[in-house]
Amino acid sequence: MFDIGWFLQRVDWWSILDILLVTLTFYWFLHLIRGTQAIQLLRGTVILALAMILAASLLPFRAFSWLVDKTLPALLVAIPVIFQPELRRALERLGRTGAYLTSTREPSVAEVIDQVCTACTRMSERKHGALVVLERTTGIEEYIETGVPIDSKVTTELLLTIFFPNTALHDGAVVIRNGRVVAAACVLPLASGTISDRQMGLRHRASIGVTEETDAIAVVVSEETGTISVAHNGRMIRRLDGKRLRKTLEALFPPPRRSSLSGLVQDVRDRVGSALGNQEP
Repeated sequence: MFDIGWFLQRVDWWSILDILLVTLTFYWFLHLIRGTQAIQLLRGTVILALAMILAASLLPFRAFSWLVDKTLPALLVAIPVIFQPELRRALERLGRTGAYLTSTREPSVAEVIDQVCTACTRMSERKHGALVVLERTTGIEEYIETGVPIDSKVTTELLLTIFFPNTALHDGAVVIRNGRVVAAACVLPLASGTISDRQMGLRHRASIGVTEETDAIAVVVSEETGTISVAHNGRMIRRLDGKRLRKTLEALFPPPRRSSLSGLVQDVRDRVGSALGNQEP
């Protein structure tokens, strides 16, 4: 049986500080690579390593145990090579200490969808080309860094101004993260060279390309025809109007489910706000 007293007798302040330093190291590493595709890669690597270690420890397979013993050291050496771009970005983020001290209130998903749909509908009527990417769970920080940082609230007027013809930022994609326009004029990967993709323009191929590598949603407005399209999971839904675009985005971005406690608190707030609003001065 584990003796807690024996353990506590051997724990001093240096041991506590040592544990805190190790914890902070892991925390900062995960925090710095947040928003990139490295999260999924790291998760897969950890799951694979744990599965191999457990299988080698529990199963009486000598050859497999030998393979695990020889493979894990090589895997540890390969990790810095695999995560080289993410580690470089992490060190760059570490120098931007001010970015972690600011926080903004995120607008609701419905508000963002409303602004994007209104802007795309107007650009479709005017035949102004546009490409708007909405980030979801998979981070696309590597593509955001190719554009011009903005960090602004999503508004119809902002999107119309960015994609107005011959402006400085109209080429490339606008990326929306957590309800804010984080960057414009971003460079996205093109779709794989299938026959159908080659018949598309660069905006449409870029929208398919980013959705092939991530779970992001891309909204495209054709500059030639004014047609609105939505790319998701490497596929494209074409010939959408304002209403169909709104329904498609609402289906792809369902509102978050609230717990019973948070829902009760929100209902009380709504009722109190409504009662206060109905009071006459």
